[in-house]
Amino acid sequence: MKRILLLLPLFFTILGCSSDDEINRNPYLPHLNFSVQFDLSLPEYNQLNFPGNKFITCNYGINGIVIYNLNNDQYLAYELTDPNHVPQPCSALVVNGTEATCSCGDGNKYTIITGEQIAGTGQYTLKPYRVVRSGSVLEISN
Repeated sequence: MKRILLLLPLFFTILGCSSDDEINRNPYLPHLNFSVQFDLSLPEYNQLNFPGNKFITCNYGINGIVIYNLNNDQYLAYELTDPNHVPQPCSALVVNGTEATCSCGDGNKYTIITGEQIAGTGQYTLKPYRVVRSGSVLEISN
């Protein structure tokens, strides 16, 4: 009987837990499945060979993606749609330096280094994408 009483709180704790994906899932941005490769040996992507540089493409994601070279070992990629809006024309982010700005009139601004919001209102950070480097090829996916 004591054993059951000791295991009962553990049982309820496990049942009460949910995955982080459910807690942090952004209700504004749809989940898209894609995988794209960028060969850094090609002139078009040459700037990604140097830390502190970025590359923007509008061909993937919702409104495009930005890829940032943090230190040649770590690359970051984010969705270029304001995560605190339903996708609409004004929610496409414009990148200037390391800041991405929304034009919906609420002053939302994000850093592409961490994905965090640095101005405006909202509870969501930029939507990150997975980045894997294999030799001179970056693969971006979600």
